[in-house]
Amino acid sequence: MERVNQTSSVSEFILLGLSSRPEDQKPLFTLFLVIYLITITGNLLIILAICTDPKLQTPMYFFLSFLSFIDICLTTTVVPRMLVNFLSEKTISYAGCLTQMYFFYAFGNTDSFILAVMAYDRYVAICDPMHYITTISHRRCVLLVAFSCSFTHLHSLLHTLLLNHLTFCNSNVIHHFVCDLSPLMKLSCSSTFLNEIVIKTEGPIVLVTPFLFITFSYIRIFIAVLKIPSAAGKRKAFSTCGSHLSLVTLFYGSIFYVYLQPLSTYTVQDHIVTIVYTVVSSMLNPFIYSLRNKDLKQGLRKLMSKRKPQAAPS
Repeated sequence: MERVNQTSSVSEFILLGLSSRPEDQKPLFTLFLVIYLITITGNLLIILAICTDPKLQTPMYFFLSFLSFIDICLTTTVVPRMLVNFLSEKTISYAGCLTQMYFFYAFGNTDSFILAVMAYDRYVAICDPMHYITTISHRRCVLLVAFSCSFTHLHSLLHTLLLNHLTFCNSNVIHHFVCDLSPLMKLSCSSTFLNEIVIKTEGPIVLVTPFLFITFSYIRIFIAVLKIPSAAGKRKAFSTCGSHLSLVTLFYGSIFYVYLQPLSTYTVQDHIVTIVYTVVSSMLNPFIYSLRNKDLKQGLRKLMSKRKPQAAPS
């Protein structure tokens, strides 16, 4: 009972957000509202285009549609709470904070795993095209997506349960715009030794393994492309990977900057970088793929043409 009383002494947290200056709140609200609407609209259009166009019923676009769905979920976990904080009280309940952290890590890591699955898809398509249909079967696609979701949710649940055992009895001010592990652990007045051990061991494995898998896949792809005799063939092979590589660079560049550093060095500067992989990459995903992919462009045109009202007969 004593443990419960200590923990419950902090019933809510204060998310300071990106800025504490009153004059910044409305411009930031407008900016992130626009970003959120663009993100939701763009990713929904990608999903609808893939679902309605028979030409896009392939494993690559199946993974892309799921990536768009996860991007919507990740952005929705973060941005609406930010919008509320810009215009009203910055408080969030203890349970609400842990819930946000759970989905923040679950969807963020699922993004990472889906990017790795997409790299595997490109590797098989370029390095073993003769067996692509049998290797990347519909059943295997579903299993890869199911594993990506279940494993990352278990990872998130582990860290949420460990955090729930900490005692918060002093400051309740989170110097961040989202409930994240590092700033929350800094507020704890109990030992975080076990949490830090898990973060330093299990955390990097979950974070780095998909990146290493992507790196290995693209090394094999690069070697295979170099063996293609024609320049046109090389360009075609690289063009199928360009969009994915752009997302991987944007996502992992920012996420490694934030999380592959000591807990004590976590600073306000990291908040801006966190926006890149939680908000910006989700918004840019539809643009990166639609601008560089002819099939997806055609699918979007077909989708938009169906939405246009038909002219009345004369």
